[in-house]
Amino acid sequence: MSEDNDLFGTPQPVPPRPQPRPTPAPQKPAAGGESYSAADIEVLEGLEPVRRRPGMYIGGTDVNALHHLFAEVIDNSMDEAIGSYATRIEVHLGADGYVTVIDNGRGIPVESHPKMPHLSALEVIMTTLHAGGKFDSKAYETSGGLHGVGVSVVNALSDDLVIEVAREQTLYRQTYSRGKPTSALENLGRVNNRRGTSTRFHPDPEIFGPALKFVPDRIFRMTRAKAYLFGGVEIRWSCDESLASGDVPAKANFHFPGGLRDFLERRIEGKTRIIDDVFSGKAGKPGSHGAVEWAFAWYLGDSFTSSYCNTVTTPDGGTHEAGLRTALLRGLKNYADLVGNKRASVITSEDVLGHCGAMLSVFIREPEFVGQTKDKLASGEATRIVDNAIRDAFDHWLTASPAQANKLLDWTIERAEERVRRRKEKEVDRKTATRKLRLPGKLADCSQSAAQGAELFIVEGDSAGGSAKQARDRASQAVLPLRGKVLNVAGASRDKLKANQQIADLVQALGCGTRDKYREDDLRYDKIIIMTDADVDGAHIASLLMTFFYQELPGLIEGGHLYLALPPLYRISQGAKTLYAMDDAHKDRLVETEFTGRGKVEITRFKGLGEMPHAHLKETTMNPKTRTLLQVRIEADRADTAQTVDRLMGNKPEARFEFISEHAAFVTDVDV
Repeated sequence: MSEDNDLFGTPQPVPPRPQPRPTPAPQKPAAGGESYSAADIEVLEGLEPVRRRPGMYIGGTDVNALHHLFAEVIDNSMDEAIGSYATRIEVHLGADGYVTVIDNGRGIPVESHPKMPHLSALEVIMTTLHAGGKFDSKAYETSGGLHGVGVSVVNALSDDLVIEVAREQTLYRQTYSRGKPTSALENLGRVNNRRGTSTRFHPDPEIFGPALKFVPDRIFRMTRAKAYLFGGVEIRWSCDESLASGDVPAKANFHFPGGLRDFLERRIEGKTRIIDDVFSGKAGKPGSHGAVEWAFAWYLGDSFTSSYCNTVTTPDGGTHEAGLRTALLRGLKNYADLVGNKRASVITSEDVLGHCGAMLSVFIREPEFVGQTKDKLASGEATRIVDNAIRDAFDHWLTASPAQANKLLDWTIERAEERVRRRKEKEVDRKTATRKLRLPGKLADCSQSAAQGAELFIVEGDSAGGSAKQARDRASQAVLPLRGKVLNVAGASRDKLKANQQIADLVQALGCGTRDKYREDDLRYDKIIIMTDADVDGAHIASLLMTFFYQELPGLIEGGHLYLALPPLYRISQGAKTLYAMDDAHKDRLVETEFTGRGKVEITRFKGLGEMPHAHLKETTMNPKTRTLLQVRIEADRADTAQTVDRLMGNKPEARFEFISEHAAFVTDVDV
């Protein structure tokens, strides 16, 4: 079994020991400051850094990080399979929270390590960061773990780990807890029909919490995906009966000689194909440096790209995905030139990959990832390797079947021309809306034409609008002031709604239509942000606006475009220290906990956004780097939501009175 440890380096000569220097006398702390001396410098030994800061190694302590532990262990076994040392991997998930991964590879070396003769190589691997057999190509030509922290991190973050090694017809075992051995390396005697490594571990509840458990369906899918990525390995899955379900069998064997093509066919099963054939292929020897495997299918449905490097999933893409985009775009444009289609000049890689299921696997030596969790590939040579491998094959695939090639080309050009048309319409709509609404106290639009990244702030009154206009980023932030209370659309007739000028201005600024005429692609802003005063009147206006969006533009809320800004009510300062409080309780808590030093504490209550200096408004409410937004979503049942909105905002006051009476017991403070 492969591990992330360099075990076989030649011992280096020890340099002469430097002569000790006299220890300087401890310095006195500066007046008014804290002492800071050599005694304050903490040195973390062994795997203690992992337990102190697990997020640096596995991205956090949430459910994704928990499953990353399993990924580290099975990746090591996959490295053995890809290197042609193992043909079988077994995975078992127990109801007790333990995961076991077994392979029939070479087995981790157990002899004494040449640089640490008092320790076995196995113990060095399990207890030392940045020690492994993957830092050069002697033990592995390609591998998924290069940082030397994989299995040692799993060990550090497990409260119980048992590892068994069958090597040279002898079975060895050692146990660990929280990164430290709890037993010596035991020789369990001779075994004739077993080789490889078995790792059984249980994540530490001190790190992940007692409630966090492995998700059977997720572990099952991760296991099956590995078999698709390398056709030369058989993976045997099992779990306790109590964990089995319709999606997770108690036992299963995975062996997919078809590789990514089989994987893709399974992913898009039942989808309507744009072209019938799947473009798939391989280049290079599987598992060797520069090997590439791919599968692409065009169909009616949401597109996706799943990429891997050395069988490690890269959900954030990277340089290998850049190579595939370049290859597909150039290949299709070259084919268009070949057949004399002049319209293909407008297509982009996004047009080619629209409604496309794309799967890509690349093997390279010593890959570079962005971060320890390996979510994004950064190796520059991966772009060239993938581009070269796919482009020639794509050219041959297109020319070999002109009928399907022409169908794909025409479909892609239609998508590109539709994209260009919508972009031009949106630019015209923006100019038209700006020209119509550029009046005192009305829309102050942003300068960018693209909706992506653009924001519209809806504020109450010209005073707040003036402050917001000074605080905004003119390139991407627009401001629309509304005067007075917005119409309550839940209790208004359609004629009254159509006659309301504020509603008409807002609908015109958004540019996307209302109700059944709502068009997501025509929405002129990515975020619609309701920014009202942090008081009762502000909350009332925000409620009226949310009611308008819920009734007239529910698609805008479903698309995740509606937000509430959270301006502060108080500014608290003491000397150079300044904090902002959202309400009275927050103010009292900050004064009590954050301003305990000397000096007068000054508290300023903002009367409204119009009274807030624009610098403070920008810092607290409008700057994306420092602000806090609440996204408005509909999470309850639609019928229940509609009933609640009608009860609270409709034209039946007795329903509101009944609601207030029911909830009056929960009111503890009233701001009059």
